[in-house]
Amino acid sequence: MLHDVFLAFIPIFVAVDCLGTLPIFVLLTEGIDPKEKTSIIVQSMLTAVGLALGFIFLGKGIFHLLGITIGDFMIAGGILLFCLAISDLLNPRKERLVSTKDMGAVPLGTPLIVGPAVLTTSLILIDQYGLGPTLAAVLINILLTGLVFSFSDGLIRLIGEGGSRAMSKVTALLLSAIAVMMIRKGIMQVFKL
Repeated sequence: MLHDVFLAFIPIFVAVDCLGTLPIFVLLTEGIDPKEKTSIIVQSMLTAVGLALGFIFLGKGIFHLLGITIGDFMIAGGILLFCLAISDLLNPRKERLVSTKDMGAVPLGTPLIVGPAVLTTSLILIDQYGLGPTLAAVLINILLTGLVFSFSDGLIRLIGEGGSRAMSKVTALLLSAIAVMMIRKGIMQVFKL
């Protein structure tokens, strides 16, 4: 069982990419007070857990009922991320287009922590290692992401304010590239290219 959890943990870790999402978290929560940031982290983790559990148990059935494919899901998630990235790149006054009360759910909880890659990987891993190890791997990865987000302030202190601004612009550009990749993969999935 522990061996299977470890084997399931690795692909979920790659799909969640908690270290890769850290700069995006820093970008989205820049200037938010620590108490509110903690609330956003908790909301993002609860959203990620709820979505992952719901999808693992009900996803195939709901997608089938609605006629939605994983490709459709990837395209929608990519479009959402692209809009967020563009708004950050073109909005020098840093007016938030995503309210802080919703930020933990969207875009952090989903599609960043638990998005199409995690959901798709989870369905594959259930077939390989079973429900228990896959659930454990997903939950451990979400917890790990929450811990990484919790220590984001240390990173900001380490790189300074100028470094933080530069990182936020580079991150917004990377976020737009990730969004385009998700859209591309979704299109390939839809058309089976």
